[in-house]
Amino acid sequence: MRIGTFVLAAQFPGQGPGEALHRAVRSTEAAEESGLDSVWLAEHHFVPYGVCPSATTLAALLLGRTRRIRVGTAVSVLPNHHPVALAEQAALLHLTSGGRFSLGVGRGGPWVDLEVFGGGLDAYENGFPEALGLVLDWLREPCVAGRGERFGFREVAVVPRADELLEGPADPGEGGAGPEVVVACTSPKSVRLAARRALPMLLGMHCGDEEKAEMVALWRTAAREAGHPPEVVEGAAHVSAGVAQIGDGAGEATEMLVKSMPGWLRQGLDAHVTVDGRQRVMRDPVAYTELLCGLHPVGPPRLAADRLAATAERTGITRFALLVEGSGDLAATEENVRRLGADVLPLLV
Repeated sequence: MRIGTFVLAAQFPGQGPGEALHRAVRSTEAAEESGLDSVWLAEHHFVPYGVCPSATTLAALLLGRTRRIRVGTAVSVLPNHHPVALAEQAALLHLTSGGRFSLGVGRGGPWVDLEVFGGGLDAYENGFPEALGLVLDWLREPCVAGRGERFGFREVAVVPRADELLEGPADPGEGGAGPEVVVACTSPKSVRLAARRALPMLLGMHCGDEEKAEMVALWRTAAREAGHPPEVVEGAAHVSAGVAQIGDGAGEATEMLVKSMPGWLRQGLDAHVTVDGRQRVMRDPVAYTELLCGLHPVGPPRLAADRLAATAERTGITRFALLVEGSGDLAATEENVRRLGADVLPLLV
């Protein structure tokens, strides 16, 4: 079982972005000190839901602050980036960190970001497969040319090569030939795309075990149909996102999150603006918080460990990215991370 944190750099009501970013940095340092496996960084633009606009930039800082823990993006929003520029950053972080970087990518949402960064709605609706292909080519080939509908350019040399790592990563199953690439999947279409490329999935925290199990089963079927060997299909290291809050009593942790998270969710989600004026259906913040508390390791250590183990047994997923900043408080977040490492991890061995 590999337990990591999911860092949104969430700006809670009454806080400034600096406070949210400081908490993101400190929680990562605490995660390494506590023996956790990884930290996954979100990217958002123009909203207080998350105030990190560049997951790769924050990853660079955190890789420099740490020595062991894996740092990944969850996710870099591909329609907002030129895929070659993003792949260059991924190669750089992979090489300079000794193989500790994972590149998570996704297509994001139909937000005003697409207008600001010039990708346009088509990049969101249709352009993701081409952009993903260019990222993978750049991380695997010595020379790359753009020959798609969106990206056209002459063949150029890949410098630096992502497969020129002098020493392999601590986990020899990852990153030996370049950084791990993970795809955020929210639909059967994205699941099949990831499966054809044999790329592990990142599955969202709003999904329950049954839905995640169905997506893993679909991925395996599509991967087999694409001709990938059984060891690749069965060995894919998918990641399950969730929420974690460790408390002494059954209701203590839930009560903390129900008091703190709805205000952040309401403020953060309300700030999203669609690029084309389409109508949005917003979740009720309190009901959504209660849903997350019921799905994920929120409660005393034994309950938290049992929920993680149950998800692993039902879905086959043994990697977790857990939101630990749901209290909105720095000291409480650091304590939450500490208890994940000290009180929950030993129960999962």
